[in-house]
Amino acid sequence: MAIPKIIKLEYYSDDRGYLVPLTNGLKKIIRKEIKRTYVLENYGKGIIRGFHFHKNEIKIFHVVHGAAKFIAINPKRPEKDRYIFTTSNHCPQLVIIPPGYANGWVSLEDNTIIVALSTSTFEESVNDDIRYDPYKWGDVWKVMAR
Repeated sequence: MAIPKIIKLEYYSDDRGYLVPLTNGLKKIIRKEIKRTYVLENYGKGIIRGFHFHKNEIKIFHVVHGAAKFIAINPKRPEKDRYIFTTSNHCPQLVIIPPGYANGWVSLEDNTIIVALSTSTFEESVNDDIRYDPYKWGDVWKVMAR
């Protein structure tokens, strides 16, 4: 089974602005067709989206504005098989969630906007979706002082 991962993206900047190619080389990593692209925005800091589980769908997330903490947990081994990724528009990355992981995210800034890619259509995703309480595995969303 594939594991969740984060990959750093190319970033090109000049006096006009910046360009971040989202899908360059993605086919080598996921080996499936992207069937759906959508945009999510959390209006406020601390809003949680999740947990969603899919048996077949691969989800890919990119923060275009703000910051987010992503959590991916294998429900069969929740204490041993969990991943936490934090990313923002200041560090262009893709968060890749393979099938078999309950996943979600919490916005760390107001007006966090995420572009999501999926290997399933909306209809396929709904039929493949299992929803879990966001606190099923504790308060994994909390940002801890270090």
